[in-house]
Formats: sequence, C-alpha cells, structure tokens
Amino acid sequence: MEIKVIVGDIIKTKADAIIVPFFEGMEHPEGDTAAIDKALDGAISQLISQDEIKGKLNEITIIHSLGKLPAARVVVVGLGKQQSLSQDKVSGVVAEACRFLRQKGVNSIATVAQGAGISGINLESAVRAVTEGALLGVYSFRRHITKEAEYGEIKELAIVGTDGTKLPRLEQACYEGKVLAEATNLARDMVNEPANHMTPSNMAEIAANLAESYRLELSIFEQEKMQELGMGGLLGVSQGSRQLPKLIILHYKGDDSTQLNVALVGKGVTFDSGGISIKPSERMGEMKGDMAGGAAVMAAISAIARLKPKINVAAIIPATENLPDGNALKPGDVLTAMNGKTIEIISTDAEGRLILADALSYTNKLDAKHIIDVATLTGACQIALGTLCTGAFGNNQELINKVIAAGNEAGEPIWQMPMYEEYKEQNKSDVADIKNVGGRSAGAITAAQFLAEFVGDTPWVHLDIAGTSESEKERAYLVKGATGVPVRTLVNLVLSLAKS
Repeated sequence: MEIKVIVGDIIKTKADAIIVPFFEGMEHPEGDTAAIDKALDGAISQLISQDEIKGKLNEITIIHSLGKLPAARVVVVGLGKQQSLSQDKVSGVVAEACRFLRQKGVNSIATVAQGAGISGINLESAVRAVTEGALLGVYSFRRHITKEAEYGEIKELAIVGTDGTKLPRLEQACYEGKVLAEATNLARDMVNEPANHMTPSNMAEIAANLAESYRLELSIFEQEKMQELGMGGLLGVSQGSRQLPKLIILHYKGDDSTQLNVALVGKGVTFDSGGISIKPSERMGEMKGDMAGGAAVMAAISAIARLKPKINVAAIIPATENLPDGNALKPGDVLTAMNGKTIEIISTDAEGRLILADALSYTNKLDAKHIIDVATLTGACQIALGTLCTGAFGNNQELINKVIAAGNEAGEPIWQMPMYEEYKEQNKSDVADIKNVGGRSAGAITAAQFLAEFVGDTPWVHLDIAGTSESEKERAYLVKGATGVPVRTLVNLVLSLAKS
C-alpha cells in the first residue's frame, strides 16, 4: 500500500472510500464529518439519531455517497471517548477500517488525520499513527499459500490536510510511521516463517541483506570463532542440531564517537523442541517463533538505520536450533559460558538463557552504555502477565523507566517485574556456579536473575515477550500470528536516547 500526505479538502477528494471520525457521546457531527454529513443531506446525523452511529471505539459504519461526493463510500469510524483517545487507539481504528474496506474490494482510501488536536495528539503524531495503523492492520503472511487471496490489496491511502505549510513535517511523520510499520512487518515475516525456511543460516542471510540495504556493519561468528571465545552455552544448545549456529552482529554508526550507546540482544532459537527435555507434541509447531527476540532486534536496527539518529547501536543475535539427538545437551551436564561461569543443566528446555548468556557476555565486552535483551524466554511470564504486557526486568531503574515509556508511546505495554536479590538463591547449584532452572515458582524472575549474571554492572533491561510475540486473533492493528512486538518500542527508545 502506498501512503502519502496531500493538501486538499476531504469532501472534494476522489477515492473509493473516505474515512471520517465520530466520538462517543457527541450528539451531532463536527468538523470534516459535519461537512460530509451536509453533502450527504444529513445521512450521518440521521444514523446518529437512530443510534446506528454511537462513536464507540472501532465502530465502523459505511454509507454510499450515490454520486453526492467524489468518493464512492463514506466510512464513519468510532474513536471512543475524546478524553481517552491515544495514538495507539487511532492506529487501531485505522487498521480495523482498512481491513473492513479491503473486504469490500476498495483500492483507494482517503482519510483525515484521525485524532489530531484531541487529547494532546498533534498533527504529526496523528499522521504517524494513521500510517502505522494502516500498514500494520492489512499485514498478511501468504508466502507458502498457492491459492489466490480472497480479497485484493488496497493500493493507496491518502492522508488529507488543509495547511500546505505543514506538508514537509507531515511527510516526515508519514515516513517515520512507514519505517516503523515496515520494520514491524519484517519481524512478523521472520517469525511467521516455518522453521525449515528460517534456520540460523537464513537469519544470517537476512542480516546480510539488511546490512547491504541500510549500510550496516555485519559480522557473523561461526562455530570455530565461538569455540575460540569459549561460548559454551550457544555451542552446547546447538550440538543436537545439524543446523550450524550463528552469532549475528549488526552495527549502526550514527555518531562519530567510538562509544556503543545501545546494544540490542535478541534470542534466536529458530526451532525449540525442548531438546532432550522434549516438549509435548501439541502446539510444538509454534516453537518456530522462538526466535522472535532476534527478529525484533534485527528489524529494529534496520528501522534505526533508515531514521538516522546520531547514536551508535548494535544488534546481537545468537541463532540456533534446540533439537534432541545422540550428541545433544543432557540434563546434568555442566557448560562454561564465555565469561567463565559454569552452568549446571537442569532442563535442556531452558536453552534461551544459555545462548543469551554467551551473547550478553560478548556484548559486555563491547562496553555498551545500555543493554536491552529481548526473548520469548519463559512460559511463566505469559502466565503472570497474559498476552497484553511484556515483562521488564533490569538492574537500572532509569533505563527501565525509559523502556516502559517507549513501550507506552508505541502502544506496546510493558510491566516491570521484581528483581530482589533473594530470588538468586533459587539458581544456586551444588555442582556449578549456577543452574539454568530455579524451579517452578517465580520462573520468569529467576530466568532474568540468571541473565543478570552475564551483564556485569552495565545498565540492562530484559524484555520477556513470551506472551506478546504472537496473537491468536485479530485485534486493532494486530493480526493473527506474529505481532512484531517490541520493534517499535526499541526504535522509540533509541530515538529518545539519541535526543538526550
């Protein structure tokens, strides 16, 4: 879908459909909606009086103009209560409207900058929200489906403004929204791919394409280099698979200094059978998505490179499969991580923390000012927070606050979890420095405390996206399958740190 900002009057804009807003609690249309209503001889007002249009959030009403307007259809969308409106809700409403119109065979849409001037949403933010919502909402993954899609794709969305002097700023806002949505959809594509099409080598190939497209520096460590560095965790997890592990490192240099400002570390288990501690067969196929953290940091750094903030960022992705065979890691084994710590294996299904131990140890050697790791790490986090909130754990409250704020801006809610020292007791081993499972209770916290052993004193936040990386149904701009969380959070965070 091509999205552009144009200067004009929505009532005079030619399109297959135009979208105008209505708020819950209003008795009559206002602004552009009132002008459209007048051109339609009061059709919108009549539907309001008949309680067919109530303005409830995500409500959609379609009216055929029957030649009274250049646009063939008018869609009145409910934005809910004015005082509760947010950019995230605007994105969700636009996504719902675009999916609805796609089913009607619409090729071109025009819309006002939904929500502009309401609840502190400025014009640029409204344009960005509309752009993100449209592109995220119509996303679909059909790469392996040979049957033609039931509905065609929307070809064009025009965001109509009346002030030509603001056009350059609005075009930049539209571009930013497009970059964020496209990066999110890249992560969705990677996570939705079957595991036989998204191996560690495939992830490395995507990284190479991103590096070439956006002038990123790329390093890929193979087994020999991992052995040289003493990466026992990553090597141990990978030894049950015929797919060779990769440590993928992407660098974006937006600042002349040699200081690495932000390191984004993402778990890249391209298929997780559980290893010798094998998972139940039911829904095991979903474990192709256990590389969602790696996909998120790769997509995020691609967006950062396109937006060009003055800051240095790295993305580090340990990529491997976790499979059982005669050479696989076993419960009771002891591994040595890159930083020299020894790890007793209680469960081979707690493999994500093992590969992150080496990735974080390596990252710590880069002297980054901030480290953010992203992982589908624990089912315990999903049990605690469900599918709405990502869990945040860390050692620096200021950085945690910034990550949560970046998530709120993106509409990707994040909830801070406790990290009391006493939780470390559960990770103590009788035969090694630490064990990889601390028991059933507080499983998400003990997993985070395990990771904390490998970051030193560097300000660090761990994001557990086990519950938020996928959605079982369509909701606002989320579609069934991979969500792309937390790509936009990471980009917002980096942009915020660049400004400060």
